[in-house]
Amino acid sequence: MERKAAKMDSTADDSFESETVLSILKDLMTCMKDVVVALLVSTWRFFISPPRKCVKNEIVLITGSGSGIGRQLAEEFAKLGAILVLWDIQENTNLETADLVRQAGAKCYCYICDVGNRDDVYRTAKRVKQEVGDVTILVNNAGVVSGKKLIDIPDHQIEKTINVNLLAHFWTVKSFLPTMMRRNRGHVVTVGSSTGLVGLNKLTDYSTSKFGVVGFSEVLHYEVIYGGYDGVNTTLICPSFVNTGLFHGCKMKFPWLLPALETQKTVDRMMQAILTNQKMLCIPRSVYFLATLKMILPVDAFIEVKKFFGAAAFMDTYVGRDKKSDSPTSGTNGTNGFNTDNKQNVTDS
Repeated sequence: MERKAAKMDSTADDSFESETVLSILKDLMTCMKDVVVALLVSTWRFFISPPRKCVKNEIVLITGSGSGIGRQLAEEFAKLGAILVLWDIQENTNLETADLVRQAGAKCYCYICDVGNRDDVYRTAKRVKQEVGDVTILVNNAGVVSGKKLIDIPDHQIEKTINVNLLAHFWTVKSFLPTMMRRNRGHVVTVGSSTGLVGLNKLTDYSTSKFGVVGFSEVLHYEVIYGGYDGVNTTLICPSFVNTGLFHGCKMKFPWLLPALETQKTVDRMMQAILTNQKMLCIPRSVYFLATLKMILPVDAFIEVKKFFGAAAFMDTYVGRDKKSDSPTSGTNGTNGFNTDNKQNVTDS
C-alpha cells in the first residue's frame, strides 16, 4: 500500500511538473509573439507615422508656460483648438503667453503657481477643476538649473532643483491622473532631458532630478498599462541642449553631431510625439545611441567617449540667462545666481 501510494504521489508530481512546464512554454510563446508584434509595429511607425489625434476642446495644462518651450507648446495647442491652462510663477510673462494663445483663437486660463511647492500645486489644481474642468492633457515642462559643481551649490538651491524638476511631477500627476484613470482618457507628458539618460559634468543636481524624472515617467507608464487604463497615455521627451538661453554660453565640441536644438523645431517634434501617443522621444536621435552606448561600454571607456565629444567641458563656459534682478522666477523665491530660465521653462540638455 505504501509503495502504491508513493507511486501515485510521484505520478501526481510528474503531472504537476509537466503542466507547469507547459504553462511556462505557453507564456513564453505568447511573450515572444507579443514582442515580435511590438517590434513590427514600431518599425512600421518609424517609417509611417500614425494619424494625429484631435485635441480640439481638450483641456491642456502646461507648467512653465511663460516662455521658451512652454510658451511655444501653448501656441501650438492653441492652433489646434485646445483649451489652455497656463501655470507659471511669473505673472507678466504668463499673461504674454495668454495673449498669444488668445490671438490664435483659443480659450486660455492663467494661474500663478510655484510647482516646487506641493501645497501651491494642490491648491491651484483644485481651482482649475472648479473654474475650468478636468485636465485631459498634462504637460510637465517646468524646470530650473544652477550650472555649478556640487560643492558650490547652496543647499537651498539643491532643494529647489529637486522640488521643481522632480517632485513637482508627483504633485501635478497626483492632482489630475485620478480623473484621467476614472474616465480612462488622458495624457501625461513629461519633459525630461538627455542628462536624465547620460549625466553631464557640473550638473549634479540637475542630472539627478532628470534621472528621477525618467524613472518617474517609466514607472508611471507601467502603473497605467498594468492597471488596464488603455485610454491613458504617457509620453517622455528627452531633448538635448535647446537654444533658448537656459544653457547660454555652453558650447558643443561637435555641433554638427550634437547641435544646439532650435526651439520651434524641437516643439514641432514634441507635438508630433504627443499627438501620436509616442511613448518616448529623444532629440536628436543620437541621444538614443549615446544612452545605449553607456549601458554597453565599461565605465572608464564611456568616460573617454564623453571626453572626446566634449561633454566634460560643456558647462565650463556656462553663463545662463542674464539675471536682471533677484526677483522670484519660476520655481524659486529669488535667483541669487540660480538660473531659472525666468519662468521655470525647461530647455533641456
